[in-house]
This record gives sequence, C-alpha cells and structure tokens, in this order.
Amino acid sequence: MPPRSQPNLRDILFTLNGSIIPEILGRLAVIGTVCIVAILAARMHPGIFARISAIPFTLIGIALSVFMSFRNSTCYARWWEGRQLWGQVIVACRGLARASAGLEPGTRAWLLRALCAFSAGLAARLRHQDELSAIAHWLPAADVSGQPNPTDRVLQLAGHELIAATGAGRLGEIRWSVLEGYLAQLSAAQAACERIATTPVPFAYSLLLHRTALVFCLLLPFALAGSLGIWTLLPVLLVAYTFFGLDALGHQLEDPFGQTPYALPLDTLAQAVEREMMAAVSEPGRPYHDGRAGAVC
Repeated sequence: MPPRSQPNLRDILFTLNGSIIPEILGRLAVIGTVCIVAILAARMHPGIFARISAIPFTLIGIALSVFMSFRNSTCYARWWEGRQLWGQVIVACRGLARASAGLEPGTRAWLLRALCAFSAGLAARLRHQDELSAIAHWLPAADVSGQPNPTDRVLQLAGHELIAATGAGRLGEIRWSVLEGYLAQLSAAQAACERIATTPVPFAYSLLLHRTALVFCLLLPFALAGSLGIWTLLPVLLVAYTFFGLDALGHQLEDPFGQTPYALPLDTLAQAVEREMMAAVSEPGRPYHDGRAGAVC
C-alpha cells in the first residue's frame, strides 16, 4: 500500500483507487434494492409502516458501532505491530551491517547476503509463498532445504559462521556478542511476526459483527420508509457504507502480511533491506547485483 498525501475534496468524493467501495459495492447494491422494496411497500401499506418505530434501531446502531470500533482497533493494532516488527528487522540488519565492517570481506559479504535471504524468506513465509525460492536468490537452496523453518535456518547458519570466525581468531568475543545480539533481535522479530500471522481474530467474533451489521442494514429501510419515503435511500446507504466499509477494512487489516490493498508492503520492505545490504558490500560508485539472475541495481 503506497503512502498517500492528504486527499483534497475531489479525491474524497470521486477517487476509487485506495477506497473500500469496490470491496463492498455488491452489498451496497443489495441494501439499495431492499430500500426500494421498502419504499414501495410503504406506499402500498402506509398504515403498517406508520406504526414501526426507529428507536430500537438507534439503540442497536449505537451498540453495533461500539463493538465494530473495538474490533477495528484490534485489527489496526495487529497491523501497526506488524509494521513495527519489520522496522525492527530493518534496524537490526543495518546495525549488523555496521558492526560487521571489520570482518574479512568474504565473510562479511556472505553474512550480508544471508540478511537479504532472511528478509526475502520472512516475507514469503508470512504470505505462505515459496520460502525456499525466495531464499535461493541469495543462498544455495541446499543449505536450507528440508528444514521446517528455512528462514530461521538462515539465522542459524549466520550464527555458525560467526562462531567459526571467532574460533579462527578472525572475530573478537566482544564483537561476536554484538553481532549475535543483532541475530537474536531478528529471530525475536520473526517469532513475533509468526505469532500475528498464525493467530487471527477469533472467527466467531468477526462472524457476529458480520451478521449483525447485515441484518441491521437489511431491516433499517423498513423502519425509515414510512416517514422518509424516497429519501430513505440516503441515510440507509450512508449507514450501510459506514458499517460495511469498517467491517471490510477491519478484515483486511486483520492480516497485516496478506496481499490485500491495505496489507503491509512486505516486498518493498524486503527490497529495502536487500538494497542497503548489497550497497554495503559494493564498491563506491559502482552498481551492485541484487542476487537475482539478470538484476542489477
């Protein structure tokens, strides 16, 4: 999801790109049809509709708004935590790149490529994509194949590389401790991301709000048609747009690592790590290869 500037009045009224309307257009059409049916029925049987009170709908609407606000706050908290965790990944990778400046060029280049493999593998893992293929752009697939968690295996290999460098006298214990600390931060960030990805908002809670919002919007036209007539369409569609829009938006934010329009841009974040890590081992003023066939940045 690319960042957007503050929208002007024209964007607010007419822009569909980035809007939730396409997601809920079908439901709005159904509610609009029900409104027309209610208006026609009110004209044919005005006495019946005159006795229907809108007060219960006011109370139900307030309660539904509170519950929906709580759910959306929970979903946004998951989305924001996911973004913070990827910020921690980027910070840890940058710190490790700086702290590894004294390593032998070959060891440091391998270590930074391992960080690229980690970020690419983590993005693929969180999206349930081919983790091995993402890592294979940077490290031999044989190094991580057959592992239940290939992305974590990359960190294990990096840890083994640091231990080997320490044992050979090429890395001091203090610097090893610093580098190992950055690897631990990456491992903690991965575990937290996996916790979010594998623990959705309880389905029963979401289903309750889906059904309540749908029933509320289906019945609301019959409470207003007797007094508002043709103008029933305006408030009912506005209420339906608000409730259905918040419901759909919360559903998309619930999985911050998915591929919906409002999910986190994991590819962009992973590529940011790749660019910085490869720039750290490239010669000044020269392009560097990003690890994928034919790709030069």
